[in-house]
Amino acid sequence: MPAMLKAQEKKTVIIENADFTDRNQTEIPGAIVFTGHVKIVHDGVKMFCNKAYQYPDENYVKAFGDVKINQGDTIFMDSRYAEYNGNENLAFASGNVVMRSPDMRLTTDTIYFDRRKQEAYYNSYGTIVNEDNTLKSRSGRYYINQQKYQFLTAVTLTNPEYVMKSNHLDYYTNSGHAYVFGPTTITSDENLIYTEKGFYDTKLNFAKLLTNSYIKYDTQLIEGDSIYYDRKREFSSATNNVKVTDTVNKFNVRGHYAEVYRNKDSLFITKHAVAVTLVETDSLYTHAKRIVITGKEGERVIRGYNNARFYKTDMSGKCDSIHSEEVTGLTQLIGKPVVWNGVNQMTGEVIHLISNPETEQIDSLKVLNKAFIIQKDTLGTGYNQVKGQNLYGKFKDNELYEVDMVKNTEKIYYMYNDEDELIGIDKGVSSQIKMKLRDNQIVSVRSINKIESKSYPPDELPQNVRKLRNFVWRGDERIKTKEDIFPPEEKELHEKILKQSKKQKQKEDKPMEVLPETLNYDKEQSEKNSDKKPENK
Repeated sequence: MPAMLKAQEKKTVIIENADFTDRNQTEIPGAIVFTGHVKIVHDGVKMFCNKAYQYPDENYVKAFGDVKINQGDTIFMDSRYAEYNGNENLAFASGNVVMRSPDMRLTTDTIYFDRRKQEAYYNSYGTIVNEDNTLKSRSGRYYINQQKYQFLTAVTLTNPEYVMKSNHLDYYTNSGHAYVFGPTTITSDENLIYTEKGFYDTKLNFAKLLTNSYIKYDTQLIEGDSIYYDRKREFSSATNNVKVTDTVNKFNVRGHYAEVYRNKDSLFITKHAVAVTLVETDSLYTHAKRIVITGKEGERVIRGYNNARFYKTDMSGKCDSIHSEEVTGLTQLIGKPVVWNGVNQMTGEVIHLISNPETEQIDSLKVLNKAFIIQKDTLGTGYNQVKGQNLYGKFKDNELYEVDMVKNTEKIYYMYNDEDELIGIDKGVSSQIKMKLRDNQIVSVRSINKIESKSYPPDELPQNVRKLRNFVWRGDERIKTKEDIFPPEEKELHEKILKQSKKQKQKEDKPMEVLPETLNYDKEQSEKNSDKKPENK
């Protein structure tokens, strides 16, 4: 009984119209031949052709000449030849095949259409046109209910603004959403995008990129575990293991969250942020909680906010915020600044470092208001100290070699003989002090104008007067390595993100899950359109 019911469920292929009918069992055994304006119907499908062979026993038909197969108002297929199996609900078409739906057009040489699964597939090179997008591939499968094409061989999507190439691409014809998996490139006049897992909205022109993704401009490379890209605004944001590199000018910025405004030549980065600049043969590392970089190459302005720090092998420092300009070579350290050059500690209200824009080497230094330079006595326990209103220093080969301290200056200087024996401590005040340094060590201190100075034998100057007023030694804060520029909380965040990223990469990579905006696209568009309709009055 179940078998009989199953047989009854099968619908017969019906020839609804033809100009002529013929039977020739000798030439075409088991077939009825229909010619002229042939119309065939079966379970919601209509077929039209010039000539048809019907095989009633097999519930099967072959169609020839100007064949058209229509499924409701969703699928329209034209070809020179077609076959249709009513028992399997399977159609095959060949010869200049064109399949159309309301939002796409496919041309190929042969195509299979499984009506039970509502899937169409081809293996003979095909071209799909969907609004501004043209997709070409050797094979493809169309999921009609999902309005989705899937390509698992080389596919090229061509848009007026870019070309996308992949070996695994899912494309939704209604929304224009494209999902890629495996090595994929998106090439345009502006940039090259590479990803191994991602999403691209071809209508709104934005992308969400995951595995091994980067965006490459002429001289700039943007990398990160996750990248968002908006082509209309030329805006990118990247999350976790972010790196923005100037591939020509040897400049890079790293952190765990960044925003890049390409048209504005602007970059913002945070979470273990560091900007690395190559200065001569040395690298300058700059850190702050937030780093903002603006301007083109050669005109960059770097701003670091909150707990700013920098390090290079011959100099380091820290402050509340930092402001550096390439054009002028001026770097301003603002808010409780301190700079270490060798063993010299310099503090003041504001510190300016001035570099030569051509050589990129530091030429001079200014410490403005409450300038204080301290150098720990390497042979004893004391500190060489000079303070005043302002300090002006000169550099040679990145080493401080001359310092002028001006206005209300004071000094304490430990003097040694050739046998490195402490012979006296010089203490005094004056209008100005000039110091000479060699190998970062103070070798002479000369007071100028209104001098009140005295040299004390070491045992005649008490310990409690061996430090000038407002003396603060910050040696325990000194940044001695590039890792020291990061405070503990930033290091902790960095390690946490690295651990999460490593764990994620150890998982088997799978195609990206379809986003809600893709699944609900038609519904959302319908709601938007209904909102635009005027109310009935």
